[in-house]
Amino acid sequence: MNIRNLSSNKFSYIAIFMVTFILFSGCGNNKTDPNEYSADLIIYGGTSAAVTAAVEAIQSGKTVLVVSPDTHLGGLSSGGLGFTDTGNKSTIGGLSREFYHRVWLHYNDSAAWKWQKHSEYGNKGQGTVAMDGENRTMWIFEPHVAEQVFEDFIAENKITVLRDEWLDRINGLVKENGKIVSFKTLSGKTFSGKMFIDATYEGDLMAVAGVSYHVGREACSVYNETWNGIQAEVFQHGHHFKDKIDPYKTPGKPESGLLYGISPEPIAANCTGDNKIQAYCFRLCMSNHSDNRVPFPKPDNYDPANYELLARVFDAGWREWFGKFDLIPNRKTDTNNHGPFSSDFIGMNYDYPEASYERRKEIIKEHEDYQKGLLYYVANDPRVPQEIRDKMARWGLAKDEFTDNGNWPHQLYIREARRMIGEYVTSENDVLAKREVPEPIGMGSYAMDSHNVQRYVTSEGFVQNEGDIGVPPNAPYAISYGSIIPKREECQNLLVPVCVSSSHIAYGSIRMEPVFMILGQSAAIAACKAIDIDHAVQDIPYKALKEKLMERGQVLNLP
Repeated sequence: MNIRNLSSNKFSYIAIFMVTFILFSGCGNNKTDPNEYSADLIIYGGTSAAVTAAVEAIQSGKTVLVVSPDTHLGGLSSGGLGFTDTGNKSTIGGLSREFYHRVWLHYNDSAAWKWQKHSEYGNKGQGTVAMDGENRTMWIFEPHVAEQVFEDFIAENKITVLRDEWLDRINGLVKENGKIVSFKTLSGKTFSGKMFIDATYEGDLMAVAGVSYHVGREACSVYNETWNGIQAEVFQHGHHFKDKIDPYKTPGKPESGLLYGISPEPIAANCTGDNKIQAYCFRLCMSNHSDNRVPFPKPDNYDPANYELLARVFDAGWREWFGKFDLIPNRKTDTNNHGPFSSDFIGMNYDYPEASYERRKEIIKEHEDYQKGLLYYVANDPRVPQEIRDKMARWGLAKDEFTDNGNWPHQLYIREARRMIGEYVTSENDVLAKREVPEPIGMGSYAMDSHNVQRYVTSEGFVQNEGDIGVPPNAPYAISYGSIIPKREECQNLLVPVCVSSSHIAYGSIRMEPVFMILGQSAAIAACKAIDIDHAVQDIPYKALKEKLMERGQVLNLP
């Protein structure tokens, strides 16, 4: 067509203008703008819960995007926590059980046993066998094996994962009429969806969306509990100072100052709430195989004075240093905190949940330096008993784990951060079966487990730890759907399977990786159901949700 022949027709000018406008304006939509993404379900996080949620969404016929600040998927499950905290394994169903089944399949292959024979490892376990042939599951594994299982889940289901994408916590969220429309990451990408899941350990998306949450320990009176708040002189795991250890740099002289890591703050009354959280650490994968062992590195800012308190514990006769070098396959460990002075960096994480990304990186580095310095100290310092140093010399970091991070875990153990205050708040009354749990979507069974929260000076003038709680339930308990959804007036299309609505002490039981995987899958099932019937997550019929949960193999109750 010759446009010049239409030059006298004003309507043709309008038509040409409209075509041109449409062509150019199309560059801003999801199909042409490389920084704009959309899907039925947007999952923020790279944890084990994020993976199971994504798999469920795909298998339920929905489109999904995983927006992960992490490069490695799986959170703690692939970050060193290979000696799984399980409780009653019969409560673990769905994709969570499938994960442990795939681990079992891996170790059934003789090629998996590179650094030792399977017969040499035996079938060590935690209250049960590690390799359960009858149920075709394995609960103890190496970090790289777990990560590969998660990556297989992603690849098999053709799930798109955008890694190293960090939520813009200042101006990144668009919310209209009580629903999240989209969020932006620091790289400039925008993610739009019908439903959203916050599967991070920190709960950043939840917080930015204006959902209520709590950081720290509630007073016992808030939820009518016994084990919340400050619990001085309660030692249920034995991670306390059993001997009278002087806390001062110069023993007997308070004017000399406190040793590193001891708070000068006086202890408050038991059951008092505070803004403190249980200690973090790295779950270390060590090796005692000479061909797969890397010497413990010495941090640049190493100061042996930081570990003088441990030397005094050794001087008092304590010899349990190797008590939590829990063995995993191939002559490796999942090494956790143990005793009065160990890998938990007590009192040094209080600001982490609300901190900026920059401050969080500093806190993570501080924990890394502390723990590396601790290992170097125990392996080398003459203040450490020779028998401990000699045994420590047989260990090092596992050379074939975390190979892109100096053999150091890529995930700090965020034992708790923010906790949502949602439609239903799980408390110790649910865990201890003091009331009936409404609308269950999964189960927990582990003890209400809190690591130490603070290190202080007693009224007698000695150092002591506080916050070490371990109260087991009498039986497995249900977790309510209301604990993973916000209050209706706060957000109608968000689910939170990790920073769940729970009191501090109840979260001590819920916060286990198998449970996070269960809740991640259940959250996705609920999100898909809400999309199907175009309802808010608070309004979907529980009967229909329960049917789908059961169909997917979730365990909602036990006989």
